[in-house]
Amino acid sequence: MKLKLIVSFFLLTAGFAAFSQGKQTAPGVEKGLIKVSVMYPYAEGKTFNMEYYETKHMPMVAGFLGANLVKYTIEKGLSSGIPNQPLPFMAIGTFYVKSLSDYQAAIAPNRDAIRADFPNYTNISPVILVSEVVK
Repeated sequence: MKLKLIVSFFLLTAGFAAFSQGKQTAPGVEKGLIKVSVMYPYAEGKTFNMEYYETKHMPMVAGFLGANLVKYTIEKGLSSGIPNQPLPFMAIGTFYVKSLSDYQAAIAPNRDAIRADFPNYTNISPVILVSEVVK
């Protein structure tokens, strides 16, 4: 038991040290990738169906992106970083893609279908941020 604990501690410490020195990144997230964050701000009276978003909407959009898509993530907002402050976002969907121009070319002809699906899971207008992964 003691040896297991020591080995676990060593692996955890070594992993943290490598991560903090920039030698390790999250799986599938590399410098230079384009990150498209689709953020759904919290507001009183707004709704969000996470099950639909996870099982229908995000897979649909991911399908439009094809081989350009490296990975996507879905986050459910839990709280603000400041105690007793409102939740900033109810959810955030993120696509990591290789090429911004290929992303835009894939989304453009499907924009109406994507927007038409919004009422199936939310009454929130998303805020979209396109960025480049630098580390």
